[in-house]
Amino acid sequence: MTGGHDGHRHAGGVPGEADARWLAGSLALIVAFMGAEIAAGILAHSLALVSDAAHMLTDAASIGLVLATMRLAAKPPAGGYTYGLKRAEILSAQANGITLVVLAAWLGYAAIRRLITPPPVTGGVVLGVALAGVCVNLAATCMMARARRPAGGHGSLNVEGAFAHIVTDLYAFAATAVAGLVILLTGFARADAIATLVVVGLMLRAGGGLIRASGRIFLEAAPAGLEPAALGAAMAGRPHVAEVHDLHVWVITSGMHAASAHVLVAPGQDCHTVRADLEGLLAREYGITHATLQVDHVPEPLLKVSRIPSGPGEPHCGDPHGPCYRPGDREH
Repeated sequence: MTGGHDGHRHAGGVPGEADARWLAGSLALIVAFMGAEIAAGILAHSLALVSDAAHMLTDAASIGLVLATMRLAAKPPAGGYTYGLKRAEILSAQANGITLVVLAAWLGYAAIRRLITPPPVTGGVVLGVALAGVCVNLAATCMMARARRPAGGHGSLNVEGAFAHIVTDLYAFAATAVAGLVILLTGFARADAIATLVVVGLMLRAGGGLIRASGRIFLEAAPAGLEPAALGAAMAGRPHVAEVHDLHVWVITSGMHAASAHVLVAPGQDCHTVRADLEGLLAREYGITHATLQVDHVPEPLLKVSRIPSGPGEPHCGDPHGPCYRPGDREH
C-alpha cells in the first residue's frame, strides 16, 4: 500500500493590519527625524551624525520594503508559484543585510580617513541631536517590537531585518552621544570617527546575520537548531516504522517549516495510522506542520528484488538522497 499525504496546517502567516500600522508609524517617525539630522550633521561637520542619518535612510527603506513584501506574501498561490510569494520576505531580509554591509564598508572608509585628518566637530550639536535620536529610536523600536513578535505567531525574518536596522541605529546614536560629550569636554575630534567605527561594527554584525539566515533558506537548509539525523532517528523509532529515507527538511519562509520523507512500514501494519503518528511527531516535537510523507509496506522477503534493501547499507529507492534510518539507530 502506498500513501502520500501533506499536512496543510501552515504555521507561517503574514502579519496583520495592526502590525502594518505599527510599521508605518515607525517609518513616519524615522523619516521626519532623518531630515533634521542630515541638516544638523552638515552644520556640525559630524560624520557620526551623517552616518546615523544614512543608516536611518536604510531603516526607512527596509521598513518600506517590509510593508511591500507583506502584501506580496499575502497573495494566494497561483500559476507556477505553488507556495505563492511567501519567500518575497526572505528576499527583503537579504536585501536589508546586504545594504547594511555595503553601507558599513563606505562609512568605515570615511571614518578611517577622518581618524587620519580629523575636521573640527561641534560637540554640543552632536550630543543634542544624538540624544534626540536615542529617544526617537526607542519609540521606533517599541513600535517595531509589536510587529516583530505577533501574538500567537512566528517572528518574520523580513520584520527581523528591519528591526535589526532600528536596533543598530539605537546603539549608533548612543555611541554618537558619547562621542559628542567627549568632544564637548575635551575637544578630541577623533571621537566622532571612532563612534562611526563602532556603528560600522554593529552594522556588519547585523547585516552578516541577516545574510546568513536568508541564505540558509534559499539553499534549502534545515531550520536552525534542527538536526536532520536526529529527526530521522526519531521517526524510525516510532511504532511499526521499518525504515525512513529520502528525508528532507527545509524552511519555506519564516515560521513555515516543511519536511518530506519515504517511510517503510512493517508488513501487516496500517500505513495510515503510522503516517498520522509521524505527522503528530513532526508537528508536536519539531514544529513541522507542512509534511509530505510517502508511506509503503516493506516487501515480503520472497518478493525482494535488486532495488529492495537486502542489507543495512543498501537503499530501498533506486536514486536515494541522504542516509537511511532504521529502528535502533542512534540520534546524532
